[in-house]
Amino acid sequence: MAPLLATRFVTPAPPYRLVRSRSTASDFHSRSVSEPADREIWHHDITAPAVVLGSTQQQSIVDVDACRRAGVEVVRRRSGGGAVLLLPGDVTWIDVIVPVGAPGWSDDVHGPMVWLGRHLAAAIADVAGVEDLAVHDMAMISTSWSKLVCFDGVGAGEVLVGGRKLVGLSQRRTRHAARLQCCWYSSYDTSLLVDLLSPSDRPLPDDLAPIATLTASTSDAIIANLADRLA
Repeated sequence: MAPLLATRFVTPAPPYRLVRSRSTASDFHSRSVSEPADREIWHHDITAPAVVLGSTQQQSIVDVDACRRAGVEVVRRRSGGGAVLLLPGDVTWIDVIVPVGAPGWSDDVHGPMVWLGRHLAAAIADVAGVEDLAVHDMAMISTSWSKLVCFDGVGAGEVLVGGRKLVGLSQRRTRHAARLQCCWYSSYDTSLLVDLLSPSDRPLPDDLAPIATLTASTSDAIIANLADRLA
């Protein structure tokens, strides 16, 4: 009689829960990660325009009066990088919460970003049919303006198409998780951000690298596809 073979059962990882929210950029940035952290994708719709500064940037880089006149909120995030202009309807913004020890987690801070970037690129290719996608997995590519403007440089995990930056990524870590913040645009006018920066030290619109955009109608399907991939 043939010996019985032991059967190994593998418990599947829990899925990433999609959480949709709507508020100002400052309200969303103040949201904290639960302890212990859950696997979640936070899809956020902003209700008002905002210039979001990186954690080390000084408010002096923006023209506060110009922002006030334009009705643009000035917000500071707790992740690194340069300034980002967020306009309702023109930007897709998600945070992916990766708990410590979960698939995608790494003690190397660049590891989760490259992991997410690869999944995002696959979701974009699958849903939007975009070709010539690349995920940056090497050292930061800096420019004369990348410390000031986030989308002028290219960091770990960020997605490019045809050499142009499509998805921007930043990261904030707690004891329990990595909070990976990323966004992409359906419409982008470089001059809108430039006009809100301090006139004493700002680029001309043509000084900044052009970026790639995605049709807004594909965003929900891309995020749903991403959630399936992360599961």
